[in-house]
Amino acid sequence: MIAAFDVYYYANKAKAVGIVFDHWTAQTPTDILVEYITPIADYEPGAFYKRELPCLLALINQLELNNINAIVVDGYVLLDDTGKFGLGAYLYETLQQKIPIIGVAKTKYLQNTQNMCEVFRGQSINPLYVSSIGMDIAQAAQNIQNMFGNYRIPTLLKHLDTLTKKP
Repeated sequence: MIAAFDVYYYANKAKAVGIVFDHWTAQTPTDILVEYITPIADYEPGAFYKRELPCLLALINQLELNNINAIVVDGYVLLDDTGKFGLGAYLYETLQQKIPIIGVAKTKYLQNTQNMCEVFRGQSINPLYVSSIGMDIAQAAQNIQNMFGNYRIPTLLKHLDTLTKKP
């Protein structure tokens, strides 16, 4: 099984949502997880993981991790060509390097040319930026490419984003 997570922030709380699905080509989730987190850490430039990681861990506590083969996060695993940790890498370390993490970002970091792969889906001329840890980046990119849907954002990840932003 695969899990994907996203977080939406309000003034003083966060809504974390996770979806679980059976395989990369799945059209619908098998489970949806929701957690509201209060209080949340203040945004700290260059250390976003300090705010988001506790929210993801609240969702992970609802899962049987032995059944999870990979986790997809909204954002980067590694931030630049030197291997600076992003949210995904911090999550990987927190999970004792047992579950591969794939990051899917919509915008490119200029300092990151080696630790990400562009994935073009559907008819979009704009790529997704895929990064990974614990899994070969080419395999991670292929997994995201294979996800169900005809558009730039895979259907399940778009559904996750919608659920996260829904009050």
